[in-house]
Amino acid sequence: MSFNVAVLVSGNGSNLQALIDSPKLAASTVAIVKVISNVPSAFALTRAERANIPSRVIEHRGFDSREAFDRAIVDELQQARVDLVVLAGFMRVITPVLLEAFRYRVVNVHPALLPAFPGMHGVRQALAYGVRVAGCTVHLVDAGVDTGPILAQSVVNVLDEDDEASLAARIHAEEHRLLPQAVCWFAENRVSITEVEGRARARIRRDDHEPRL
Repeated sequence: MSFNVAVLVSGNGSNLQALIDSPKLAASTVAIVKVISNVPSAFALTRAERANIPSRVIEHRGFDSREAFDRAIVDELQQARVDLVVLAGFMRVITPVLLEAFRYRVVNVHPALLPAFPGMHGVRQALAYGVRVAGCTVHLVDAGVDTGPILAQSVVNVLDEDDEASLAARIHAEEHRLLPQAVCWFAENRVSITEVEGRARARIRRDDHEPRL
């Protein structure tokens, strides 16, 4: 039985492409069964078409509220029998309508080492602060802004000559590595969530030989 994944996108879709091209996913039970975009011109839709993945445009401007928009998303996801939702450059704030329908099953990738530099322009924020290391975080989405349980992180050194574009390129390369791995963990039922004093934490069951990420 396949583990059904939907990917929500708004733009170029490089992380979607990383999932499509991932040997890990190809060797697993994961099937990308739906790509949904709120932007009709998103290049990610072309990537989905080239990979023969069903896609749908649901424009947020056609709804009176964020909740109504998310309800339309949820209806589409449930029709596709989706097990996990991946946000890959999806530029919308998620409401409880979606979060409750897919509790602890909405994954995001952020170009910073959370909890540092949440929100927009994580790479720019890191450079402005003068950090010597940056990186990316794959995490579960909750009601906050980039505050959900962390699944995996990867560190990238900041070079003296770095600008936003050069640092972002190296961070994106790590995103493309980490995101497929995290999706596989869900498909293999390795992710568990514990809640302590109202805060959730993710734990990953690893094989003895598997390195920590």
